[in-house]
This record gives sequence, structure tokens and C-alpha cells, in this order.
Amino acid sequence: MSEVIFPERLSIAWLGEQYRSNRLTPREVIEEIIRRSARDTDMNIWITPPSIEWLEPYLEGLQSLDPEQAPLWGVPFAIKDNIDLAGTPTTAACPEYAYTPDEHASVVGRLIAAGGIPVGKSNLDQFATGLVGTRSPHGETHNSLKPELISGGSSGGSAVAVARGQAAFSLGTDTAGSGRVPAALNRLVGYKPSLGAWPTRGVVPACASLDCVTVFATGLEDALAVDRVARGIDYEDPWSRDIQRSNNRLPEALLLPKRTPEFYGPYADLYEQAWKKAVFSLEKLGIPVRYIDTTLFAEAAAVLYDGPMVAERWADLGGFVESHPDTVFPVTETILRSGASPKYTASSVFQAMHKLQQLKLEVGGLMKNAVLVMPTCGGTWSRDQVRENPIATNSDMGRYTNHCNLLDLSAVAVPAGEAGSDLPFGITFFALADSEELICGAAELLNPKSTQPASVPAPAPPPSNQTVGEGNVLLAVCGLHMRGFPLEAQMLSCGASFLREVTTAAQYRMVRLEGATPKPGLLKVLRGGDSLSLEVWTMPSTSFGTFVASIPAPLGIGRITLMDGSEVSGFLCESYAAESAEDITSSGGWRQAVRG
Repeated sequence: MSEVIFPERLSIAWLGEQYRSNRLTPREVIEEIIRRSARDTDMNIWITPPSIEWLEPYLEGLQSLDPEQAPLWGVPFAIKDNIDLAGTPTTAACPEYAYTPDEHASVVGRLIAAGGIPVGKSNLDQFATGLVGTRSPHGETHNSLKPELISGGSSGGSAVAVARGQAAFSLGTDTAGSGRVPAALNRLVGYKPSLGAWPTRGVVPACASLDCVTVFATGLEDALAVDRVARGIDYEDPWSRDIQRSNNRLPEALLLPKRTPEFYGPYADLYEQAWKKAVFSLEKLGIPVRYIDTTLFAEAAAVLYDGPMVAERWADLGGFVESHPDTVFPVTETILRSGASPKYTASSVFQAMHKLQQLKLEVGGLMKNAVLVMPTCGGTWSRDQVRENPIATNSDMGRYTNHCNLLDLSAVAVPAGEAGSDLPFGITFFALADSEELICGAAELLNPKSTQPASVPAPAPPPSNQTVGEGNVLLAVCGLHMRGFPLEAQMLSCGASFLREVTTAAQYRMVRLEGATPKPGLLKVLRGGDSLSLEVWTMPSTSFGTFVASIPAPLGIGRITLMDGSEVSGFLCESYAAESAEDITSSGGWRQAVRG
């Protein structure tokens, strides 16, 4: 095998090309990542760094997956250390808080099932409280381009891992901007899906009602490849929502601030110049531009840290802080304890909720079919400056990010030129929760080279033969085994991987089978049938027999005809069970029936 020169930053598409041409193996990629991790030890990127010993099971697990059917096969990714990886401590950057989970966080499990390799747990501002990347007992994460500057936070380690070529993408979290600020400061894309679109089960809460899992990547094409795997409701997650992302399309208007945003820090003038250049580029895109008063977004942002919402953090973490004196990072403890202030009463919480509801109504009308554009950051700071003034500098970093989750917006932070040498500038596109395709369309138009959907190639339509790759079987599931439902975990434990959503031929009925947990029954009929939505997974044949044996009557595995005429193995129901069951065929499928 000829020697491969690794790029400074990895991408899913590049890795896929190397794997398909047999120029690289996942093991060789991991070995290079470990070398890079050792090179960058002083940058404080990792809490649990890459290690061949604990990555060995994930490398071995790839052998049971068909690379052509696992969209993230062999792709290394980093996990912010407030997100669970089974068997590896979750610390939230507080060693005394650490616990070792038995299960992956929902999103992590989906990525691994799709072939992703979790290479390590990354450093963060303790308890995800901060936007600077300096509030960790594991050291201040350095900026990937100028080490004297902040990395951004709280997901700083995740961003720098990608920027330094130690992961192709990484998971962060975002409550007030933590999935976007580090992207801007390290010349990355930071994609923040709508609240609940990606499950947060298995994530240490910052403000549970506002938390999102996010992705950092070198381009939007990689971020969207991850989104296709991670997105989907999890019925065991009370914050999860069924929010689908449609194909990219352009907004009817770009909304820009009427007044020039305020800039701050030692590079304020350079940032302002970069913003003006970005606005010029946006005006040339051919999308109508409207200049608006952004006061209502600032009002929403103020609710987060100047209002009673800070009490939510104390509700989740106050017990730990009180019972573990002198263990929490000092500035973090100060911020957390602010949530215990007696001024935050039940009445003040409801007042804030009512204000936010009014603001959401106004924003909904303003942003219908439109995209708001703001600087991701109004500047940056040196790590020394943040150390000298930790509260005010951190507050500045959230000026143009804090409003997002409070107003139930989706967002993507993208590079938008340079403010100076090794000083990237970024902007963020915002859209309503049900309009994520607009931010993707706008980003695609601004920078088409980095926004074409790409991954280790998208699966081809399912063949009529049920075997996919050596030792794998196609299996259609129509109910509780689908993504986001209670028995998805059973599929993952069998080594199964989601492939695609499909539709049956118009020959089927679906009924609701009552029980402790209601479930669907799919029946093939001679007349009066319809097309119903299913999911197709691939499962190792070594697990298939045991899986089938576990299926209770009246369900079983038979042959299902798809809309294209092909057949796959899948769940069917014995006809006797339908006699007294509710017919739900008109819903179009179980997911739609549950959604109502």
C-alpha cells in the first residue's frame, strides 16, 4: 500500500475515497489521529484522548458492517465530554462528578451503528457553562490557529479536534451558542439543529429545555451527512421532537441588522471590516435583503442569563455543587449559584415564559420563509484577557448567539472570510424550527464548494436480493424497532444499521395492536390495500436468527414488497389479530399514527 499524505483537516468524503480505493484502512487513520493527539497534547483538546487499546472494539466492529451501506463507515468523530459513550467516563469537565454510563447517548449510538468511530472525549467549559473554552480543570483549550487566543466554548475541545485533524467531525452541545462560537473561531461549520430534532438523552443537562446536540465539521456537506444519521425522534427522550429537514431551498429574504452590530475585543476593528465585506457578499447573492431592527432578538437573549432561566441549571446541578464544596471551577460555581438567587421566583419564571411566547410570535411572523444573518461572534479575546475578566468577556461572546434556542430557531455558523491572518470570521444563518432547509440553502449559495451533500456514498436503492454485503440481511421494520422508538436499542445491540426510509407497494393494511405498549401490525391484502412507510435496516446474518426467535406472536418475519417491486424480509402480522384491532392504514405508517 502506497504512503498516503493526510490533509491537515479530515473530511468524510476524503476518507470515503481513500477507503474505497484501498489506499487507507480505518486502523491507519486512527494511528495518525493518535500521533496528532500526542503532537497537540499542550493544547488541552482531550479529557479522554484517542488510544488504540480502547478503540480496538470499534475497529473490530467495522468488520460486520458493509462500507457501502454504513454511511459513516470508518469515520472518526470526537464527543464532547458531557455526552455519554458507554463504558467511558462522562465527566462534564468535573472529575468529582464523573460517572461511567452503560449505554451510549442516543445520538452517539446512531453514529456508531452507521460506522462512525468515537475517538475520544473532548474538553469543555465545565458543565457546559461558558463560551470561551477556558473554564476547565483539564486546562484551557487553545485556539487551533492562534494558540494565545480562546478556542471558544463550551465545546472548544470538540471544535479544535476537528480543526487540528484529529476527527472528521465532532459532537458538541449548544444552549447559548456553544455549538457555533467555537466553529467561528476555528474556521469550521457549526450546525445546530432545531430543538429536539436530535435526541439529548444521555447528555448532561445545562438547561435541559434549551439544550441541543450539535456537530462541528470542515464543511456543511459533512455536517448534513451526520444530520441524516443523528436526526429522528427518540420516544424515551422527553425533549425529543419529530422535526424533519427538507431538501435545501433558498429563503425569500435575508434579514440583516439595520444598525451595524457592536464589535469588541482586541480585533474589533478587523471584525467590523470583515462583517461589512460579508454583508457585501450577501447582497450580491440575488436574494432580497431586508434590514430590520434586531431589538427583539436582544430582548430574548437577555432572558437567558439576566432572567430566571439560569435557575434551570441550578435545578439540575445545585445538589451536586452543595454536596461537593470546593470541587467546581470557581467561575463556574459563581455562575451556577446565580440561579439560586431568591429574586428568581416561580412568578418570575412564568413572566419570562410569557415574554418569550410573545417574542416567538413576533419572530415567527418576521422570519416566515426568511433567514436572519448575524455575526457568529463580534470579536474574540486572548486567553490572558479572559482570565483577567472571565464574566464580561464570556458575556460578549454570546451577544449574537444567546437568543437562538430561547426563540426555537435552527442555525448554522459558517466561515465568511478572514478578519486577519489566522483570524477567521464567521456568520450565522438562523431560521424557524420547521425551516432548516432555508439556512442550508443560503449557506450553499454563499459557499457552494462546501455545501454539496456528501458522505461515504449514499446507499443505492435496495436490491431484490435480501442479502446486502457478505453476511448481512436487509430487514424492513414498521413500528417499535424504528429509529426513535423503544426497540431501536434492540436493533443496535444486534449490530443493525439504518439504511433508508421506504414505502411498500399498495398492497398492505396496518392495524394498532393494543397491549402494555401499543404496536402496529402490517398485513398484506388482496384488495383495499395502500402504501405504508417503513424503515430498511441491514443486520448481520449471525444476529438475524436470534432476533427472529425473539419476536412475539402475532408478529413474524415474512417477505414485504416495496414500491419499486423489490422484496425484503420484514415484520408481518397474522390476520387473526386484525379482527378486533383498529385499522390505521390511512395514517400512512406507524410514525405518522403516533404523531397523530
